[in-house]
Order: sequence, then C-alpha cells, then structure tokens
Amino acid sequence: MSDQGASYRAAGVDYDALDAAKRMAMAKALSTSPLLAAHGAGALDASRGEPAFAFELGGRTLAFVVEGLGTKSIIARHVLEEQGSNRFADVAYDTVAAVVNDLACLGALPLVVNAYFATGSSEWYRSGERAAALLEGWRQACVDAGCAWGGGESPSLPGLLDEREIELAGAAVGAVPEGRSPILGERLEPGDEIVLVASSGLHANGASLARMIAGRLSEGYATPLADGRTLGEALLDPSVMYVPLVAALLEAGVELSYISHITGHGLLKLMRPARPLTYRIERLPVVPVVLAYLAAEAGLDPEAAYSTFNMGAGYALYCRAGQGAEVVRLAAGLGLDAMVAGRVEEGPRQVLLEPVGVRFASERLELSAEQP
Repeated sequence: MSDQGASYRAAGVDYDALDAAKRMAMAKALSTSPLLAAHGAGALDASRGEPAFAFELGGRTLAFVVEGLGTKSIIARHVLEEQGSNRFADVAYDTVAAVVNDLACLGALPLVVNAYFATGSSEWYRSGERAAALLEGWRQACVDAGCAWGGGESPSLPGLLDEREIELAGAAVGAVPEGRSPILGERLEPGDEIVLVASSGLHANGASLARMIAGRLSEGYATPLADGRTLGEALLDPSVMYVPLVAALLEAGVELSYISHITGHGLLKLMRPARPLTYRIERLPVVPVVLAYLAAEAGLDPEAAYSTFNMGAGYALYCRAGQGAEVVRLAAGLGLDAMVAGRVEEGPRQVLLEPVGVRFASERLELSAEQP
C-alpha cells in the first residue's frame, strides 16, 4: 500500500479533504452557468473539471483560470536568509507558469495575467532587492508566455500570514485561436500517442513535503545533492513554461486531443479525462536529481513517488497516432526535452507506468474535484 497520502498529510496537505471541498464547490459553481446568457455569453460546462474554465463570448472561446504557487516562497526565504541567494524572481516565474500552463491545456493562449501578492506585513517590501527580483521574475514570465501583465492585488494580512512570508498567486484570461475548438478531451481515442515533456524539477507542486524533509535534515536546504548542488538551489529551479510549445503545435496544425499539466497528484493526471480509457506509458523521462532525493528521503515507493511529484514529466500532450514525432521535434526546437512515451488504449480508466511497474486505477483520482 502506498504511503503517499500519509506523507502528504504529515506535511499538512490532505487531498481527501481538499477534493471533497472541491466537489461541493463544483456543484455550487455549475448552478451559476445560466447567468452568463444575460451577457450574451455561454458557459462550456464540459470544461468544468479541466485545468481552466471555458466560455463563449462574441464568437470567440475564452478561458479563465486562477492558480497559486503554494508554499514554495517559504523555501525562497530560507535560501535567501541561509545561503544569501535571492531566488524570488524564480518563484514569481513559477507562479505565472503555473497559471498559464493550466490555461494552455485547453488550447487557450494567455492574453492577460494578473498578480496576487499577499504579505504578512508591508515591511516585506522594504527589502528592495527581494521585491525587485520578484517583480522582474513576474514580468519575464509574462514576456515568455506572450501576454500582458494587467495588474493585481497586494494585500497586507497581519495575523493571517506570517510577517516574513509572501503568498503568490495569479489569474489569467486566454483565447482559443479563431477557428479552433477548446481541447476538452472529447476527441481522445484509442491509438492516440502520449508525449511527455520534461520538467525542470519540483515546479509548483510538492513544496510542503519538500519543506518537511528539509526541516529534518541536519544541513537543511544547504544539504548537498549528488549533482553537487544544494537542496535549496535545486528546489528553486524555475518551472518550465509550456505555452510557447502549445502555440507552436496549434500553429503547425498538430491534432491535439488532450493536454494534461502534471501538478498535484503527479502522473495520476494522465487519466484526468473522465473517459473509460487506458493510458499505457512505456517510457519515462529521467527523474531529476532533486526529485529522486525527495522520494528517497520521504521513503516513497514508485507508486507514491509518481502520484506525489512530477518525477521529470511536467506536461503531457495527446495527439493522433504518428504525430508524436512532430510534437517532439517542435519541442526540441524550443529547447524542451520530450518523448513519445506511450499511447491511449481501449480498456478501463487507468494509468499503466510500465517502466516502474505501477498501475493507477480510476478511483485514485476524482476528476470532478479538480477545478471548481
């Protein structure tokens, strides 16, 4: 039996409780869909449960998403205080990437991103270098995503947040290119190829568990890894921005049938579509040193590791048979490592990770809870 749930609960994250709350939110949210008609718009309720919400307005399909960084900014504070390395540009970049990578899963390209910077005290901004790095990281991520930074909110929340911390989150609106439909998985079919695109490491998921592990190490975030870097340095590698790849694939006419952002729940996300299909993975990316280290320190078996961390696969692109090679080629042109890793098959809803002997059954992931 996997101990993934126990490990995450010990770190303060209980997916069972979170998913139950998301299911309740979903039901309430769905009841509001008819209200869009008063504005000449229409909800695409098939997008509920997907990484972003899609709706139609003025003959265009738009998408909207809100996403947060989680607790990774706490790691950035520790690394700055203990090692003197200012990585707040990287966690800002992470936040934007988390937002727009979700949006792109629907084939929507971001138009505007807004920021949410909440601090425990306005004194947080008195460190000019730290604040400057944060703002530049956010700006650069918007440039790389090809979208405008519209504005945002920066509340000071004493008593709610620790005065040393900053909570990073954001929201984005994007548009599906004209003449295209949003990618919602209804076109998935047996025989489709699954391309896995490499991650850079932790990305924006699993930081709470990483912090718990660092807290019990004698050297903490300064613990050396096998590649010579410290744990803190490796944890703060910025997330990969996948939006340019999606844009290139749409421009090239590659027939994408689904896209999954590998975040919470790890490679369980490969069966995010609520379809009775089997997702067979015959090849897996190399596991980044930092993720292998975290899995070993947490005592995670392969089932737990691959349902907790991304384990080197940050994005999954599903396409028609024979088109996977083109996805890999276009990814390489953008400096991204990708591989045709498997295929979609007839069968029960499950993920088969053959290289590590893991099977994820459908009951492990309640998709209706994913995105209220």
